[in-house]
Amino acid sequence: MSTTTAETSAPVSKDNPVKTPPRVRRRGENSLAGSLASHGILTVASLIALFPIGWLVYLSLGPDKDDYLHPGGIWDKMTFDNYTFVLEHTEFFDWLKSSLIVTLGTTFIGVLIAATTGYAVSRMRFPGYKKFMWVLLVTQMFPVAVLMVPMYQILSDLKLVDNYLGLVLVYCTTVIPYSAWLLKGYFDTIPFEIDEAGRVDGLTPFGTFFRLVLPLAKPGLAVAAFYNFLTAFSEVAFASTFMLSDDKYTLAVGLQSFVSEHDAQRNLMAATAVLIAIPAAAFFYLVQKNLVTGLTAGGTKG
Repeated sequence: MSTTTAETSAPVSKDNPVKTPPRVRRRGENSLAGSLASHGILTVASLIALFPIGWLVYLSLGPDKDDYLHPGGIWDKMTFDNYTFVLEHTEFFDWLKSSLIVTLGTTFIGVLIAATTGYAVSRMRFPGYKKFMWVLLVTQMFPVAVLMVPMYQILSDLKLVDNYLGLVLVYCTTVIPYSAWLLKGYFDTIPFEIDEAGRVDGLTPFGTFFRLVLPLAKPGLAVAAFYNFLTAFSEVAFASTFMLSDDKYTLAVGLQSFVSEHDAQRNLMAATAVLIAIPAAAFFYLVQKNLVTGLTAGGTKG
């Protein structure tokens, strides 16, 4: 014989309402005030970041070179004549061609050499491998003014002055050391068992690198490629020294042609700057999905 115990609860009435337990905020969840504050700060930061770009676009629509002195008057006389003039009456497309040749060449060669260097230092323990990385870092400590004369002499001896290849090699000396450090840190996050599995399958070290490791390192490669692209795309000092022909100027050097000792066509310069930003923005769009992962993953080991 069994007995059952019935649980009784107090009847619900106006005098005895059901009490809802208070909601407990989970760890990491912001309060309403915290969310509003963080969104407000991010909104203000975004406006601050976008303001210079918007202001540049606004000034580029002014028809006169002195409109930047009284920007309020641009609103009533906005025009795209500056863009038309730049595209039709300057060497813009020659500058764009030169920039793309130099920039894409630097990006491809720089990422390839930096990837093989970073992988070798990450996986192989040859004599002096740690000192080698520090030597790469030391090369970044010399200012451009110190390197200009010896580099010009070297390029002159090799007959690479006013040559795209010469400028690409100069830029590679700038981007490869940093990119090698970046990719070495990323390769350290890839398990070594991947390499051992490649050897078991009969792959050579190069086969393991190109077929197994590189596909896993796409985020790191994207960051290195973006850094190489922007460095070569925006550099002025080397390009203005080593490229002597007007039709071989890069966009960054061509932009300087609108400012002389006695005159400054700032309306045309603003329009050209907006046009120059388009290729950089397009390249960023192509690699942006891998940038965040690549920027953060390399910091977990080193």
